[in-house]
Amino acid sequence: MLLRPRYLRRYRQIAEILADYGFGAALAQFGLSERLNLPRAWRRKKAADEELTNARRLRLAIEEMGPTFIKFGQILSTRSDLLPPDFIQELSYLQDRVAPVSWDQAQAVVESELGGPVEDFFAAVDPVPIASASLAQVHVATLLNGQEVVIKVQRPNIEATINTDLDIIYDLAQQAQQRTGLGSRYEVAEVAEEFAFSLRNELNFLREARSLDRFRENFTNEPQLYVPKVYWDLTTHRLLVLERIRGIKIDDLAALDAAGYNRTRLADYAARIVLQEVLIDGFFHADPHPGNILILPGEVICMLDFGTMGRLDESDRLNLARLFIAVVQLDVESTIDQLQRMGIADYKVNRAGLYADLRRLMRQYHGVPIYDINAREVLNELQPIIYDYKLHVPTDYWLLIKTAVIMQGVGLALDPDFDIFKAAQPFLGKIFRQLWFPSSWAPGLMRLGLDWKDLAAQLPRQAIRLMDQLDRGDFTVQARLPQLEPLINRVERWVHQVIYTILLAALLIGLAFLVPHLNFIWPWKLTTWIIMGGFLVLVILMARLVWSFFRAGKWKID
Repeated sequence: MLLRPRYLRRYRQIAEILADYGFGAALAQFGLSERLNLPRAWRRKKAADEELTNARRLRLAIEEMGPTFIKFGQILSTRSDLLPPDFIQELSYLQDRVAPVSWDQAQAVVESELGGPVEDFFAAVDPVPIASASLAQVHVATLLNGQEVVIKVQRPNIEATINTDLDIIYDLAQQAQQRTGLGSRYEVAEVAEEFAFSLRNELNFLREARSLDRFRENFTNEPQLYVPKVYWDLTTHRLLVLERIRGIKIDDLAALDAAGYNRTRLADYAARIVLQEVLIDGFFHADPHPGNILILPGEVICMLDFGTMGRLDESDRLNLARLFIAVVQLDVESTIDQLQRMGIADYKVNRAGLYADLRRLMRQYHGVPIYDINAREVLNELQPIIYDYKLHVPTDYWLLIKTAVIMQGVGLALDPDFDIFKAAQPFLGKIFRQLWFPSSWAPGLMRLGLDWKDLAAQLPRQAIRLMDQLDRGDFTVQARLPQLEPLINRVERWVHQVIYTILLAALLIGLAFLVPHLNFIWPWKLTTWIIMGGFLVLVILMARLVWSFFRAGKWKID
């Protein structure tokens, strides 16, 4: 194993911690023991000698290794495809809480970012932070105009520490991928690379500020959501200044009741916001724990901390909607088919075993009202299946699952009769209606037409090359299957019909895009007559084609 010389001290520190907690064998397998000259019999901590599980010892080791490893452990706690359920459960207890640095140290960062003394930008700053985590801490301050704000300031020198640890994590992941079957199967080096990309983005507070503004723009027409204002003139790579928001935490039920807020309405508002950001916008707050959600006067919901965001493109949302419908209908075959189309289940998966386990799980909920199904319990039951069948769930899907679990818990706490699935139905309907809009399917149809065009252009050239190879005797194929000739003829007729249909549809779509731009004031101009006449002729031809299919009964290849 090649070690980066400038990191040798940190490598040894990490190796000592792992060995202390009983992971000396793993160090030897990765080649670290020999490279770092670690003693054969390493003194283990008392915690490692007690009756602790491997999962518990790993969590304790990660906590001692520092903030980068804690965040990596938190990511791993969502990856049921990589780790067994007991490790997932244990790593979920990792907390990103560390003691704050002194205000003098934080002030030095603020002044370095703003290019001047704090007094030139703030009338007052509370030296005691209201929150402290591994990357940053948050202070309350007052601007020169009297406006209350919060300052999120990055911890001194944390970026250098994070970059060092990220390089080491990547090195260890490469060793795991090269030396272990599990690491090779899951390409853990890519997992480490993806984590590094995500964490480095989190270190850039300008990215978080842009996420706030984008989220606010997405909900311009939603009166029940408020997003804090960003003070861009005071915000930098390592400093984020936001409007200070005072409100009641969404899980403080006593305070909500005392304020006279309707908890059922709050649950509905929260569900509506989450469903829009996930199913419609595809850009969602991926850490909506109760501490990040405040209730303001007028039952307005305020979201805080936009450091972790999830993203789903249109195909992701449609695929998830299809999967949701298959699961709700308890259709196990369709569920597995959809998992394979989404790349979650490999096509070489033990389909019979996966079918049996999913069927057993779904049957537990047969006849149970969907609003009585606990998302967290379902996730706990799914984790062994995900691990056993090596299902690969993309990071953004894990963020979505975590968001759904948290929000169902918040909704049920507000209203015991809360039904997230009922609230989702209008949004799912909107997604499927979009499938019928030309803007959704016309580009795909046009791409298909271009593919056929390319095939038609390349086929003669490829056929000539094939004939030349046959002529030179490069390869020969001899087969006589007369029983296939009728089928080949039917397939050929069917292909001609498909090409004819695609051409008609493409022309019809093209004219449909022109119709809204025509001038229909009487008398019509010649171009209007031509386009409308052509549109009518194409509609008639398409109708005749559909009717011919019905009469011939050729909606399928017989």
